[in-house]
Amino acid sequence: MRFKVSIFKMVSVCMIFITITSCTTSNKELLERTKNNINSNWLYLENNTEEIEEALQRNNWEKIDLPHTWNALDATDVTPGYRRNASWYKKNLLIPKVENQIYKLNFEGVNIESEVYVNGKKVGGHLGGYIGFSFDITNVIQEGENEILVRVDNSYNPEVIPSQKSDFFIFGGITRDVWLETLPKEHLYNLKITTPQVSNENAELLATVQVNNPNNDTNLQVKASLLDSDGNSVVSSLVEISEGTSKINFKNIPNPKLWHPDTPNLYTLKLQLIQDQIIKDEIEERVGFRWFEFKDYGAFYLNGKRLLLRGTHRHEEHAGVGAAMSNEQHRADMELIKDMGANFVRLAHYPQDPEVYKACDELGLLVWDELPWCRGGVGNDTWRANTKNMLGEIINQNYNHPSIIIWSLGNEIYWLPDFENGDDREQINKYLKELNDYAHKLDPSRKTAIRKYYEGADIVDVFSPSIWSGWYSGSYKSYQKAINTYKKQYPHFLHAEYGGSSHLGRHTENPITGEGKIKSDGWEEAIVQTDVANIAQIGDWSENYIVDLFDWHLRISENDSTFVGNVQWAFKDFGTPLRPENAIPYMNQKGLVDRAGNPKDAFYVFKSYWSREPFTYIESHTWKERQGPKGKPRNISVYSNCPEVELFLNGKSLGVKKRDTKQFPASGLNWEVYFKEGINTLVSKGENIDGTFVQDELKINYRYKKNGKARALELSYEKLDNGNYLITATAIDKNGLRCLDYENRVYFQCLSGGEAIVSQGTPTGSEIIEMANGKASIEVKRDKKGTPLQVMVLNQSFKGTYLKIK
Repeated sequence: MRFKVSIFKMVSVCMIFITITSCTTSNKELLERTKNNINSNWLYLENNTEEIEEALQRNNWEKIDLPHTWNALDATDVTPGYRRNASWYKKNLLIPKVENQIYKLNFEGVNIESEVYVNGKKVGGHLGGYIGFSFDITNVIQEGENEILVRVDNSYNPEVIPSQKSDFFIFGGITRDVWLETLPKEHLYNLKITTPQVSNENAELLATVQVNNPNNDTNLQVKASLLDSDGNSVVSSLVEISEGTSKINFKNIPNPKLWHPDTPNLYTLKLQLIQDQIIKDEIEERVGFRWFEFKDYGAFYLNGKRLLLRGTHRHEEHAGVGAAMSNEQHRADMELIKDMGANFVRLAHYPQDPEVYKACDELGLLVWDELPWCRGGVGNDTWRANTKNMLGEIINQNYNHPSIIIWSLGNEIYWLPDFENGDDREQINKYLKELNDYAHKLDPSRKTAIRKYYEGADIVDVFSPSIWSGWYSGSYKSYQKAINTYKKQYPHFLHAEYGGSSHLGRHTENPITGEGKIKSDGWEEAIVQTDVANIAQIGDWSENYIVDLFDWHLRISENDSTFVGNVQWAFKDFGTPLRPENAIPYMNQKGLVDRAGNPKDAFYVFKSYWSREPFTYIESHTWKERQGPKGKPRNISVYSNCPEVELFLNGKSLGVKKRDTKQFPASGLNWEVYFKEGINTLVSKGENIDGTFVQDELKINYRYKKNGKARALELSYEKLDNGNYLITATAIDKNGLRCLDYENRVYFQCLSGGEAIVSQGTPTGSEIIEMANGKASIEVKRDKKGTPLQVMVLNQSFKGTYLKIK
């Protein structure tokens, strides 16, 4: 819901002055509603006391701005470790109290339990960290300075979802925006919009809004106006109020501009509360007209036409800040997903920041919104009440977003129960049906879904089994067989997770094949092919294996006319307490981009299938040093959406190839290349339909000699544009050759002169990391004292290499 927003910058003593805007009509003063961001200048206390007085007496409060999480860094470090406990937040506000004005505190998300106090009085509490809540504070504020205290707790609580056994961090803190809202006493609220009938020729809009009318005035009316994207009125009407509710019904909206991922047209519904021709209150909400259908045992249709769902997942976190992301960071994620060409996103495994839904509406991304019932089984009566209440909050708050088409009721819900008999299928099914019925009661217009709970597949509208071809089991070339089986078994089948992990910069000359076999890397003339049963456990986590896996999956999905679509897991690397052994400890590295948003090779595979913006990308810009026998060709793939691409080696054309998505790999855009020893320059040149060209260039240092066994770690550095230093460790053999097959874990430490930028969960922001093709790097910030910078790297094989920068 939109209305006037003011953002104030705070100075000195954590104060905000609320400006109440007034207007006068017919000599009567009115109060406008305002929404003021109060993120700046809070105080934070890392102490779990439950007593306000004890918390206030502490002298170690630190200044912070919101959003904030105390797990921004400790979630991905080794010590002190992932903190799950309670903390306090405090802010002082100077509020000019105005008569007949209502004041509310609005929190977009506090993780995961909270209690809110104003001037020492508790105004409310909330369970669940992924949905907003607000409290009326009108009767507890005073003229002048007011003190807000918030106690936040992310401790383990089995009665609040998600389960601690979930494969992601539960970040503690006030992780989203906080607002102070003011409203007139007579105001509009709880606007719900549906579009029950939509076609290319005509649309119907049905909306209900509640009216706060404490004086029971009888001469109030609501004026409703539907505006197009240019602000022009399409239709309007004056509506009466009955029992505190006003119903708006625009039955004949001619030739609506439909909402679609390619053309996300948005209208605005503007409502005005009017008394004696005076506007008492005004709100606005975006509206999108669209209709959709999952055909039985068939494809997905949007606005009457088949649409292949091209999807990915998003976890709400970013390097250095955890879940306390700014609106700009949220928006950047969604824009990058859209730039890749996706039209669908699963918000897993919980509802996300309001900015995410706003971006999906505006950019054109269909949404699977998910209740955070992730693992843990079914719980006790308190758990059930909390979970159902959370589902209601999610649907009520996100109801008006045209991008949302699915309310998911959970993920892997039976797994690893938190309560005795929590995995009992009869009890789970009974409760799942209760949630499903509740979701349909609150919103009959959308579908419900569940993933990887087979016994409940016939309870919900849309079902996703677990298919991880080529990762947790089987080979990726078995994917077609798997989806053919499930298409026959489930009437509304959407494949919601697939993929695998990749360590940025790690490559191999002999990736595991689509049949799950290991072949020669070119040095041996012959080798017995070895079958790989579980690639997740014994694979090399190379970028080029994952490129091949995704390429094959997309080749299948893009050429299957009755397939609903699939949803890659996950768009960005994210933290998890369950994976300390990974190449970057505590990181799930299945992302198409790293935790800081830097694309891996796999990003460009998706872009080649989905994006319409012409490009070419030579695989791989993170593989610039290679080796192989003289006279042995290497396969070079170019990922592009151009109809044809020409590849050049050292200025000589290697030929033009036409793109065909039925070909593998790279839709047929691959060449056998004979590299010379030393620097080789590859240039790919793609021709568009309109005759224009795009190109990519890559320099590869190639050698004919194979490296030997690693004998030492060598340190080097370069100065970055931000003034920091990138320290790189390289494993070398006795001849000084980089060991391209070295993958062991190394440990960085800044000994003096600065500090390493660590606990980021990224390839250059992790003090403990596995090498990628014999290299690993850490970013170091130099101090201002002028002390020589000294950095060390070591592991179990090499006990210490030192670098000093004066």
